[in-house]
Amino acid sequence: MTPRPKTLGVDPTRLPKREAWHQRMLQEFSLPLHQRTNVLIAWLLREHVIGFSSADRIVFGDRANMHLHVIDVNQRHLGFGTECVRQTVDIYFDELRLKRLFCEPNAFNVAPNRALQKAGFKYVKTHMTVPGPPQLSSGRDAVAF
Repeated sequence: MTPRPKTLGVDPTRLPKREAWHQRMLQEFSLPLHQRTNVLIAWLLREHVIGFSSADRIVFGDRANMHLHVIDVNQRHLGFGTECVRQTVDIYFDELRLKRLFCEPNAFNVAPNRALQKAGFKYVKTHMTVPGPPQLSSGRDAVAF
């Protein structure tokens, strides 16, 4: 059996094809920041990408949802996620002029839940959701911060 690549909690059958995704991102990043529906931030450690955050469901000047991923497994559980979240939150609030920022990690994934709490997020609720654009829906438990 061939091992399946990690998909960060997303069902790969529900993702757009690579070229469609690429075109969407090119179009998105050609827009001024206040018109974007997505923002991406890479997390670097000594010029090596260890993770990233994305923001979507952006209402400029009001709110957004953030996502976080430490993709370098050797850098997990070392506190980098918490520090990256803190710095990323500052960027999102400053650049998107936010009043509120939400994050919905998998309820059973302890690391991001703890990183969010350490970074100052407050628990709101646990509910069923699915990672990805709002039009995708199947369901998983998530904790809202």
